[in-house]
Amino acid sequence: MVRNFQKPGRSCVLSKNGMVASSHPVSSTVGLDILKRGGNAVDAALAMALVLPLCEPQSTGYFGDVFCIISQFNDSKFIGLNGSGKSPNKANSEILKSNGFKKIPETDLSTITLPGAMKAFESLHKKYSLLDLEELCQPAIHYAKTGVVVSPRVALDWQISLNNLKGTSQKFYTKSGKAYQIGDVFLAPQQAYVLEKFAKYGAKGFYEGEVANDLISSLNKLGGVHTFDDLKNVSCEYVDPIMIDFEKHSLVELPPNGQGVTAFLIKKMFDRLNICNIDPSSAERIHLEAEVVKIAYNIRNRYIGDPNFYDFELKHFSSDEFIEKYLSQINFNKANNEINTTWENHHKDTVYLTVIDKNRQMVSLIFSIFNSFGSGYASEKFGLLFHNRGAGFTLESGHPNELVGNKRPLHTIIPAFLKKKDDFIMPFGVMGGQYQANGHARLVSNIIDYGMDIQTAIDFPRSFPENGSLKLEEGYSDTVASELENKGHKILRPNQPIGGSQAIIYDLKKDILIGGSDPRKDGCALGY
Repeated sequence: MVRNFQKPGRSCVLSKNGMVASSHPVSSTVGLDILKRGGNAVDAALAMALVLPLCEPQSTGYFGDVFCIISQFNDSKFIGLNGSGKSPNKANSEILKSNGFKKIPETDLSTITLPGAMKAFESLHKKYSLLDLEELCQPAIHYAKTGVVVSPRVALDWQISLNNLKGTSQKFYTKSGKAYQIGDVFLAPQQAYVLEKFAKYGAKGFYEGEVANDLISSLNKLGGVHTFDDLKNVSCEYVDPIMIDFEKHSLVELPPNGQGVTAFLIKKMFDRLNICNIDPSSAERIHLEAEVVKIAYNIRNRYIGDPNFYDFELKHFSSDEFIEKYLSQINFNKANNEINTTWENHHKDTVYLTVIDKNRQMVSLIFSIFNSFGSGYASEKFGLLFHNRGAGFTLESGHPNELVGNKRPLHTIIPAFLKKKDDFIMPFGVMGGQYQANGHARLVSNIIDYGMDIQTAIDFPRSFPENGSLKLEEGYSDTVASELENKGHKILRPNQPIGGSQAIIYDLKKDILIGGSDPRKDGCALGY
């Protein structure tokens, strides 16, 4: 369906040879250049990811975590990589509980788990890249030294999150104590040095030596229990993605410690409720989606954690009996406000990117430091922001996600693929913290249930139940809001859009690529 060109909006991007999509134009340009120079999709994804901490420092950083799914169309396999770090060996929930905490404080030093991203990037390069690591690091080194012009969405996030910055980080991420504004140039020459070490020595240049000394000594001065052995022992893990079939379609996610299974739950409940027969813009759809999401997220919060510490069975969570048990709780005309919607640690900042190259290697990659500017703390010498991904843990004794040493926390960030046999394959992701599982299910529903093209599906207004309210973007009318209030929802019009998204479709019949990028961010899809 052709969009109305007399109204504001974006067209899908179409190309033949290769395509990239990210939340920042500099990253997308870097990725496209790598493809044109003969790099494959992994090469482009790595170069794009490495430049994003300079483009969107509030959303990601080198002391962060990454998850990735790779597909090579010719062999029909999906390969998953879990690049999330673990808690320090000395981490202990009892310490926090003895100090009176009922939940993990978002910016406490106990939330700073070890960073998995750079180890994962090295592994991806060794296994799948065509170009030298030094060549892939050069764009990020260049922008660290010469600067990135601050774009509108980044400036907005910077202003809103300015107070998250503490101590040393204020020196590296403010202009005399003030947020960077649209058009300012953000430079990070000290991070160029870190990237040069990584380019030359790989992960050892980050997890050992001068950079490691800066990280651990800075954390210890702040009161962290992190050690050089903790950092040196960081590893990434290749995992088998999990897949659920929906008639002719399949949704591919990563297993826990991510929340991909939550997206499965939501979509299966959508199907049982026949959402496809409901007007996609109606209060009825928003209401049913909200009720499903509340149930699915509460299931997630009870059962999901690091699978190395408990037995996870996908069949149990996706069984008809399990789904039916919870569907019976849904009232078609009334909101259930007894269900807890206080999703702890409601962060919103992440970067997602996707690439498909001329040989149809495909990458779906997500990279984050959790909260805006992570923990708010940075290393003293190189100004690397410490993420606070450990805020995803719980203090509940015996819980699958309880904070203990050498454990990965529940992660909100999830890359994905959607495929339809003999029709298309689509790597995609949705940014926005807790929203992501909801966002996956909604984007898939927009495409499968309502036949929207990729850009329309991304643009479509969003809603999300959180903290006792139903967030409703301005794309929904006051009439719809009023109908939802009559069903018992407390409507909140958020001051920022809900999440962001990127996606690329490989059309198997036409052998072309179709990309979409979320206008809620500054990024774009580019092809050649």
